[in-house]
Amino acid sequence: MNKYLAEFLGTMLFLYAILASGNPYAIGIALTVVILIFGPISGGHFNPAVSVMMVYDGALDSSDLLPYIAAQIGGGIVALQAFDMINSK
Repeated sequence: MNKYLAEFLGTMLFLYAILASGNPYAIGIALTVVILIFGPISGGHFNPAVSVMMVYDGALDSSDLLPYIAAQIGGGIVALQAFDMINSK
């Protein structure tokens, strides 16, 4: 369960940084930070395409693919909702 939570939180924070800043340096720093924090727990994919390729490569068990993708999509949705909520005022 921890690896799915790590993917959810990492994706949420990374995508929020993309939405909030749009600055390539800030985005790169955000990705670096979430990989350093959550990478040791989940592998630091934060993108369904990366997870699919990790299954293809054998680095991620295929039974983890759908939960990883669900966590990543959920994190993206929460990031978008948070961004919209903060910027709607």
